Amino acid sequence: MTLIQLSYFCAVCRAHSITRAAEALYVSQPTVSTALRDLEKEFHCRLFIHGRNRISLTDEGADFYEEALRILKETEKLKTRFDRREAEKPLRIGIPPILSTVCIPELTDRFEEETGGSVQLFEYGSIRAGELVEKEELDVALGNLDMYNLDTYNYFQIMEDSYVFCLSRNHPLVKAGAVDVDSLSRRPILLFNTDSMSTETVISYFRSRHVELPVKMYCSQLITLLQALEGGTCSAILYRSIPVDEEKFVKIPLPGITCKVGILWKKGVFIQENLQQFIHFVKKEYPAGKKSLSGR
Repeated sequence: MTLIQLSYFCAVCRAHSITRAAEALYVSQPTVSTALRDLEKEFHCRLFIHGRNRISLTDEGADFYEEALRILKETEKLKTRFDRREAEKPLRIGIPPILSTVCIPELTDRFEEETGGSVQLFEYGSIRAGELVEKEELDVALGNLDMYNLDTYNYFQIMEDSYVFCLSRNHPLVKAGAVDVDSLSRRPILLFNTDSMSTETVISYFRSRHVELPVKMYCSQLITLLQALEGGTCSAILYRSIPVDEEKFVKIPLPGITCKVGILWKKGVFIQENLQQFIHFVKKEYPAGKKSLSGR
């Protein structure tokens, strides 16, 4: 038995629904169902009666609920008394360089203003940020959700985007009026660092088409990449939503490839109050994932 299992159990008791409890806890429905099955297996009892549209407690389940509430309340007392320094720590958020100059710090500033909490930002590519969330060295990561092991995390998708080639209006192909994806993929290209999920996705996309991209530089900052593009000899692959100066640059759609952007946090751990607030805030700011990376 774990405290997280007890918290899931009590949430289901209050909601009379595994689905609604999972939504309130910001976890997946199978995660809650597994916790309930494990409790019943460990204590050799049946806790719930499953109806058509509602679940209710058995007699044993009602007794178990009272004890679970008592344990969780006592645990909360201990946390309040002895973990004040932990509660005062800022929320640790991992952000990729491509987003740090677009929706950060605007998003986190609004979060701090509305909740009174504090955040600490760490710039990592989406792949590395996910690893640090798993190690609990970050509380949450904002970035590309196209990672192969996404189901090992809890996550919320903010939006779906596509990719484009971005190049200077001084680029030789632009001047020649011969800009196309095949031509661009054979000329020098700038990408973000190799811990970026977007870079891994783009490279895999072209390799599946037997094209090895001639990468000239892996960049860590969007501003560095755009400055390098102004020379006119390279192109870069960016998210379509990233705003650029249209007087200086042009965007060429890269068909057949999209990406999901959102936040992810670790499964199977107690979600601290500041993380709960941040998840709720992001869901409010990006209802149904319909806003762009540039925010409001």
